[in-house]
Amino acid sequence: MAKFELKLPKMGESVAEATITSWLKEVGDTIEADEAVLEIATDKVDSEVPSEVDGVLVEKLFNVDDVVQVGQTIAVIEIEGGDTVEIKAPEVEFIAEPEAPKAVVEVVQTVVAAKAVVEPVVSSEDRFYSPLVKNIAKAEGITQSELDTIPGTGKDGRVTKNDIKSYIESRGSAPVVAPKTEAVVEQKVETVPPPMKTVEKPVATPVVASGDDEIIEMTRMGKLISKHMVDSVQTSAHVQSFIEADVTNIWNWRNKHKEDFKKREGENLTFTPIFMEAVARALRDFPMMNISLQGDSIVKKKHINLGMAAALADGNLIVPVIKDADQLNLFGMAKKVNDLANRARLGQLNPDDIQGGTYTVTNVGTFGSIMGTPIINQPQVGILALGAIRKVPAVIETLEGDFIGVRYRMFLSHSYDHRVVNGALGGQFVKAVKDYLEAWDSNREI
Repeated sequence: MAKFELKLPKMGESVAEATITSWLKEVGDTIEADEAVLEIATDKVDSEVPSEVDGVLVEKLFNVDDVVQVGQTIAVIEIEGGDTVEIKAPEVEFIAEPEAPKAVVEVVQTVVAAKAVVEPVVSSEDRFYSPLVKNIAKAEGITQSELDTIPGTGKDGRVTKNDIKSYIESRGSAPVVAPKTEAVVEQKVETVPPPMKTVEKPVATPVVASGDDEIIEMTRMGKLISKHMVDSVQTSAHVQSFIEADVTNIWNWRNKHKEDFKKREGENLTFTPIFMEAVARALRDFPMMNISLQGDSIVKKKHINLGMAAALADGNLIVPVIKDADQLNLFGMAKKVNDLANRARLGQLNPDDIQGGTYTVTNVGTFGSIMGTPIINQPQVGILALGAIRKVPAVIETLEGDFIGVRYRMFLSHSYDHRVVNGALGGQFVKAVKDYLEAWDSNREI
């Protein structure tokens, strides 16, 4: 019998780790190829990790809530035939200690000798440590109390690999006091390093509710969305421009062709791909809306990747991305929109499906709203909200004079980052979208 290493697969350019949320298989269970073994979560999307082979699960190397790096072995599956595959422990990179005075070196050597009796590091409800950080702490003889004082720059204040490595470097350049243990005699050091600045742990706000109230815990995704929204408002200077568009030609054209389109292409023809086509063309006309701001530098994007906000079954929103949207024809756009929307509702999006967006569109009209003031999807600088299409009386201008008629109209609400997008550019862009919609050729072939 041979053993196969199931590794955490690459899940996108910016995804380096994932948290195990649940094991779908237990040790001893039979697994078929492509069958899901466990569920994972990143800061963007939940996903499953399938097996690449048929076999029996013989070992789980991580527990629920452990953070795993991309490429790490997470489980061992026994398969038929072949040679046994050696399981390698995750590699940990260590930082060489800088040169220090002789007296300090002697004390550090004493600390190293005491590593064997250092208590193991554990996570708590207030602070989580990844297996990699625990391994480094153990190898460097860092105690639990010492680790708890290291400021964390990761998600929710989590200590990252870089945080603990920086701490080790700074600790190596200053005198160190050896911990008291039974195996080591305490040595006195004349110079004592200043106390580390402790990290203030957030105090949980008590929930105030009456006896008849129901308390509902936020979901993991709900907490992430909440944090992203607050971070965006605190980061970008939000400002809005509104404009109304006459989409009567689009309304009539779609009603005329949607049945033929469905029969011929096997795809539903909704308004969304038509609107996305107009936005992509406007972004091509105004490339300074297709940017991101990083510090004091503006990154002008080469590709137009449109984020499309989609509602999930639990009421949350997710934003899958249509890559190179300006290169798609109407059929290609409809196919992509339908595919992403369907997989979003079924929870089948991949991490790559929601990455790389350069501008976002959200359809608040789906819920009956005529307009909205959406929050920018960082690190983008703009987001367009599409209001509900309404049948309203409107003034129609003709060569023979003006008259009142029934038209289909909608509001476009454009939120943009006023740090880099001024009112002129923000207004011109949304007007360009309006002009493309109103110029729709009612004789256009599908």
